[in-house]
Amino acid sequence: MVWVVAHVIDITLWCIAAFSVGYIFFYAITYALGPIHSFIKKTNIKNNKKGKRRFLIIFPAYGEDKVIHRTITSFLEQEYPKDKFSVIVVSDHMSKETNAKLSELPITLLQPQFEKSSKAKALQFAFDNTNDDFDNIVILDADNIVNHDFLDKLNEICNNGFIAIQCHRCAKNADNKIAQLDGVSEEINNSLFRKGHNNIGLSSALIGSGMCFDFQWFKSHVHQLSTAGEDREIEKMLIKERIFIKYVECIDVFDEKVGNEENFKRQRQRWMSAQLNCWLSMMENLPMAILHFNINYIDKTIQQMLIPRSMLIVGTFAWSIIMSVVAMTWAYKWWLLFGLTALSLLIAIPRKMRNGSILRLITYLPRLTWKMISNIRHIDSKNSEFIHTSHE
Repeated sequence: MVWVVAHVIDITLWCIAAFSVGYIFFYAITYALGPIHSFIKKTNIKNNKKGKRRFLIIFPAYGEDKVIHRTITSFLEQEYPKDKFSVIVVSDHMSKETNAKLSELPITLLQPQFEKSSKAKALQFAFDNTNDDFDNIVILDADNIVNHDFLDKLNEICNNGFIAIQCHRCAKNADNKIAQLDGVSEEINNSLFRKGHNNIGLSSALIGSGMCFDFQWFKSHVHQLSTAGEDREIEKMLIKERIFIKYVECIDVFDEKVGNEENFKRQRQRWMSAQLNCWLSMMENLPMAILHFNINYIDKTIQQMLIPRSMLIVGTFAWSIIMSVVAMTWAYKWWLLFGLTALSLLIAIPRKMRNGSILRLITYLPRLTWKMISNIRHIDSKNSEFIHTSHE
């Protein structure tokens, strides 16, 4: 009887893990194969505008004294016509000295006094204090650095009529193992959830920065944001309206990766809370999405159910070893699952990053995975608390 119960538990756990493995394996293949003809209709702006668009760039900055001035001075070196873009910095809980330096720059500096801060509130505050004389809005984080032709390239993509665009966010620092692993994880996300999806006509996932939207569309939706996972809320609104999210791999946004275990733990806690909250929210509309064959909505709902990849690779490997000791005949299916997981992630890692250093980084993965597991009991299903990740 004990063995029967154990076997049922083993099969159940395998099926749960196989669901996530199958998903990432499928999109690893679509990433590797490249663009494929799609029957899914993409919804774009109807009245495309040519020429130079006017961009509003918003930098929500909560306690970002260490990086914000450098970021803004770098961005102001854009080759794009100066009269065609405006920069807003929402300075939340930053020092007087930082604000004084920022006020000397040709930007709009807003200093709200939030009782409870969030990125959504910062975006809403920015829109409440600006005019409508723009075509597109760009959202960047306080540590994001872009190339000087960033707006020129973005302008070309916007002129093709896309309402929502996600740029290629990548690591700007790799000074320790945690930052390197974070950078590799970002690129895997880009391969699976962005390029792999776009290759078959599905919407890219949003990241939270390096995002560009039609100004009027965003203005009409920004005040609906209410959680700390604003990027997932925006994504949900877009796909619910069947608006295609374009991923642009050639426009880089260099993002500072976390450099210590505490920041890693806090960041993953925020992401896991956002994932759970988004899944619970999306389940409400899933029946209608199925009824109306909204493939993007169905796909994104499934995406929120996935086991985090680090837990998946470490978990399947550990369980394979345990089953090999307990009952070898039970272990074969777990080794297969581990192999498919490893293959999927290897395919999703860009070729330039596939080198010996990856193997050295893997040895640090179990430690970080344990940090993520320890976060489970702290997950906020409402995702109402803003968790700030500080910079080194």
